[in-house]
Amino acid sequence: MKMDRDIWGAKPYEGDPLVSHIAMLGNSPPRRCGLATYTRDSGDALGSLPGSPKVDYYAMDDGQITDYPQDIALIDQDDIAAYQAAADTINASGAQVLWVQHEYGIFGGEAGSHLLALINRVRIPIIVTLHTILEDPSDAQQLVLERLMDRAVRIVVMAQRGRDILTDRYRIDADKIDVVAHGAPDRPAEHPVAARVRLGLDDRPTILTFGLLAPDKGIEDAIEALAIVREQCPDVHYIIVGATHPHLLKDGTDTYRDALRDRAARLGLLDSISFVDRFVEIDELLDWLAAADIYVTPYRNAAQITSGTLSYAVALGKAIVSTPYAHATELLAEGHGELVPFRSPQLLADALARLVTDEPRRRALGERAYKRGRATIWRRNAEAMRRVLAEALSARGDKRAFILPVAARLAPIERMSDDTGMFQHSIFGVADRRHGYCIDDNARGLLLMSLAHDLPRAPRVRLANVYASFVQYAWNSDERRFRNFMGYNREWLETSGSDDSNGRTLWSLGIAARSAPSEGLRYWAAQLYNEASTALAPLMSPRARAFAMLGAVEMHAAHPLDLRSVATLREGGALLMSLLDRARRPDWPWFETVLSYDNTRLPEALIRAGRCLADDEMIATGLDTLDWIGNQTTGRIGQFQPVGTASFGVAYAEPALFDQQPLEAWATIDACVAAYAADPQQLWIDRATAAYRWFLGDNTLSTPVVDAETGECGDGLTPFELNKNNGAESVIAWQAAHRAYCTLIARHDVPAGILNDA
Repeated sequence: MKMDRDIWGAKPYEGDPLVSHIAMLGNSPPRRCGLATYTRDSGDALGSLPGSPKVDYYAMDDGQITDYPQDIALIDQDDIAAYQAAADTINASGAQVLWVQHEYGIFGGEAGSHLLALINRVRIPIIVTLHTILEDPSDAQQLVLERLMDRAVRIVVMAQRGRDILTDRYRIDADKIDVVAHGAPDRPAEHPVAARVRLGLDDRPTILTFGLLAPDKGIEDAIEALAIVREQCPDVHYIIVGATHPHLLKDGTDTYRDALRDRAARLGLLDSISFVDRFVEIDELLDWLAAADIYVTPYRNAAQITSGTLSYAVALGKAIVSTPYAHATELLAEGHGELVPFRSPQLLADALARLVTDEPRRRALGERAYKRGRATIWRRNAEAMRRVLAEALSARGDKRAFILPVAARLAPIERMSDDTGMFQHSIFGVADRRHGYCIDDNARGLLLMSLAHDLPRAPRVRLANVYASFVQYAWNSDERRFRNFMGYNREWLETSGSDDSNGRTLWSLGIAARSAPSEGLRYWAAQLYNEASTALAPLMSPRARAFAMLGAVEMHAAHPLDLRSVATLREGGALLMSLLDRARRPDWPWFETVLSYDNTRLPEALIRAGRCLADDEMIATGLDTLDWIGNQTTGRIGQFQPVGTASFGVAYAEPALFDQQPLEAWATIDACVAAYAADPQQLWIDRATAAYRWFLGDNTLSTPVVDAETGECGDGLTPFELNKNNGAESVIAWQAAHRAYCTLIARHDVPAGILNDA
């Protein structure tokens, strides 16, 4: 097999100036795993070159080790805020390139998705070395890897097969991928007998395997094969060096190793097998390798792209027998080792027996392996990686900045509307007619057209009339409630909608009665509000009641003598206060035992109603509960983190991170505007600013939710990426939030520059 030139012929980069400072992210000793060893060895090798770069180490922390060296910056693998904080540290450090060592199982979040919070926030070019490449990933694994690949300017794999998978399975441009062999120590070849004497071992033909023990390593097959080998070579000695993988240990019990010993005992091999049951440091490990006549890797996973143990064995000039996993197939090609089929103890035994009994062949294989290994020693690896780093530095960086939108646009609203009303959903930027219409979005559309004074009046009036017509048609005078869902064929799908949809409609009617862009619309809205608010007075849902209260505040401002509005405010306020008393506990001063959507509308309703009624208790309660929910939705580094849908409805649950919805950011800004009017503290401006910046990209994934130029808004943040659908709720949420925030900063002289602080 012809090997890729990058593996065996890598040369220092001769283009742009060399990188002088990098950040390295992976695991690190004293954590005992192959990735920790690789991360530190590769960084140290790079740092040993002439004119070497400074290397900053960032290591994932699983909480099991406490004695990391002081030069290691730790990242709590399960704390997404720690990833964001690390990104900020990297941005401020002066590092020119971030080099990520990616392996499954070391990063937090589903399929390691917390890593995205770091790479999206970093503003320097990123290189990613992939230690495992899955040909059949789960949906979550594929999403994370694709986002990682999108962000990386260079991708490093350790075998040509890795490049093939990335280009064929993941459609990655081959020109973006570098193949750099796994590094290995540079140690002179040594006769095994001398090494065995040094270790105090018997001088027997010795076969060795090392590494963390796990079922996919195929040790069972090697033990079965040894029983056959011993028939031809009774004094053969098989040494298995390495601790059992931590994931297989339960309550300190090593059931996997016990099972291997039981298998050896059944085959009468206890005198022929030695277990070195511990993690050995590199110098001792090399001694064990030197003591072996034959190295065997009977792995069972054909897709194994990387094996550090195999690289070490080649570099030390061992005769090797291996199953044909991807890395072995390439590294042992052209007569540099012997390959046998997977799960074939008989064929494995035949290959081992030939080498045990044929010293000239064994020595010749070892010599060939040693020569090949000179191309993979750490110095050569570092030279190749310095070239990759320089290429990454010369590539266009991805500097992410938060920009202040020039305006919120009308086009996304028009895209989602026809002459019947506003569609609910979209597929990316295309309205999805299959799901028809709902009163929720048409009520929001009416609200927006009433408040968007910056838009031209003619299209505002036209669209407001469309949404008003939908709302009017939705009123079911027989049921005395509004319908909600309508099919694209203009047929209603129900006789009445939910409490929340009815309350939200009252809210929009109150705003339209005060602020609609035409006198006729204002008269119409006041009349329908009066009819509907009387019929809907028994609404019991907390949010429905809060929406109705917000509408009543607007109606009272437009018509101060409207007694129905005053009654709505008093009754609604009393209900919310009583709900708070019932659900409250010392650590949970909230209206319900659960958190859901539009949470801040509840304290907002109390604050606005309290100001309207001159009720100081309502105002104080609204401010206190808004402060509490604000603390729940503020991340450790000060970012706005909306209550994720994954925790909706779970009693007294800590807010889930995902999915995050634009509706929550809009509601938070509106509530902070109300709070600042009642209690002009910087806190409310800060929290409104955080919610606004969430749209622009200062969020958990450091991903803009809104397109600042077009006004389109994604449907939320998943653990992996932005939901790129631009439905009505999301588009309106951004448009309304933008206007509310701009009004706040204009009225209170907030510096616009606060939005652009990186």
